[in-house]
Amino acid sequence: MAEKKIRVGVVGVGRGMSFAGMAEQVGMELVALCDTWEEKLRQAGQRCGVATYTDYEEFLGHDLDAVILANYYHEHAPFAIKALAAGKHVMSECIACKTLGEGVALARAVEKSGRIYFFAENYAYFNYVQEMRRLYQAGEIGEVQYAEGEYNHPVDSRTMNLLSPGLNHWRNHIPPTYYPTHAMSPIMFVTDTRPVSVNALSIPRSEQDEQRLHVRRNDIGAVILCRLNNGAVARLMGLMMRGHSIWYRFHGTRGLMENLRTGDQSSLRVLHEEWDRREGEPAERIYHPEFPVHPELAEKAGHGGGDFFTSYYFAEAIRRNEPPYLDVYRGIDMTLVGIQAWRSCLTNGAPVEIPDFRQESVRRQYENDDWSPFPEDRRPGQPWPSIKGEITPSPEAIAYARSVWAEMGYTGE
Repeated sequence: MAEKKIRVGVVGVGRGMSFAGMAEQVGMELVALCDTWEEKLRQAGQRCGVATYTDYEEFLGHDLDAVILANYYHEHAPFAIKALAAGKHVMSECIACKTLGEGVALARAVEKSGRIYFFAENYAYFNYVQEMRRLYQAGEIGEVQYAEGEYNHPVDSRTMNLLSPGLNHWRNHIPPTYYPTHAMSPIMFVTDTRPVSVNALSIPRSEQDEQRLHVRRNDIGAVILCRLNNGAVARLMGLMMRGHSIWYRFHGTRGLMENLRTGDQSSLRVLHEEWDRREGEPAERIYHPEFPVHPELAEKAGHGGGDFFTSYYFAEAIRRNEPPYLDVYRGIDMTLVGIQAWRSCLTNGAPVEIPDFRQESVRRQYENDDWSPFPEDRRPGQPWPSIKGEITPSPEAIAYARSVWAEMGYTGE
C-alpha cells in the first residue's frame, strides 16, 4: 500500500467518518468532506484538516480521484451518477438505488464512465464470511441448496429517534424489506449466485409493543424467500424485532456451514454427514477463522472488519483498474431484492422477479419505474411503508422525538 495515494472525498460526516479515518490505511489521501449539516461538517473538517463543502457540485470540482458516498440511504444513485459523470471513481454505501429506474440509470452511468464503482456492503467481509467463501470455492459443502441470512437489529424508541432526526428522515419511511443487503450479501459472496425472484411477508408493529414513542411509519420486520439462479432457496429475516441476530447458514449437497448463534459468533461451524465424509475429515469442526489479509488492520475496524475491507478493495480496484467483486450489478441485485420484496409483501407474498440489469434489453423495461415509499415521492399509486397503509405517529411520540432531536442539535422538522 505504498503506491501513489488516491485522492478521495467523503460525502456524509456521520457514517462517512469511518471511511475518512480508514483512508490512509489503504493508501488513500482524504482531501475533502461534504455535508449539509454545517456545524458537524465544520467540526469534522477541523479534525481532519481538509476542505469542506455544503454544495455537492462544488465538492466534485475539488481535485479528487474518488468519492465515497455515505450520505442518506435513498440518495446514493443520483450522487453516484453525478460523480461518475465528473470522472470520479465511486464507492457507495447501501443501498445502490431507491427505485428500479434509478438502478437502470446507475448501471448505464457506470458503463459509460469507465470508472470503478464499488458497493460498500461490509457484511460480506466478516472473517467467517470470507472463510465460508474460501471453503465453498474449495467444494467443502458442495453446491448450495438452501441458505439463511439474518440481520435483525432491535432498538428502543430513544435510539430510533436518535438515528432518524426529522419527521421525513428516510429511516422513518423505509419498508422492512428495504435493508436486505446485510442479509443477502454474504449469501451472494459465498456462493457466486444471484437472486432471480422473491416472495415476502411483512410483520406489522404490535399494539402490545411498549416502544411506541417514535415517529416510524413502517413495519417492524419481514421474511423474504429468494430463488437463486442455481435453483436454491435463501431465506432472509430482519429488521428490528427483539433478539439481535447476525447469522448465516448454508446447506449444500455434501455439508453445512454456519457462524455460531451464541458464544463467539465470529466462529464457524462446518458439518458433514457420515456418508459424505472424506478420508480424515471430521464430522464437525468449530473454529475461529482469521482474516485472509491484513488482520492487524481489519481487527481494529468497525463492523467486524468489514469497514476496512470495503475501503481496501475499493482502493485495490482503482489501482488495478479492474471491476471489484461487489460491482454495480451485484449492488443493484441486492438492492432490488428489497424493493421487489416489498411489492410481494403488498400482494401477500406473491412471487416477484428480480430483473438482471446487466442486460440493456431488460433495463429498457424498467427505466421509468419510479415506485417509491419515500415522502418526497408521495403521490397516488406510490406505496406506504407498512402493510397497514398510512400510519400517523401520536402527538406524544412526535413531542418525545422532537425533544431527542433537540438534544442532538437537530433543529429541522
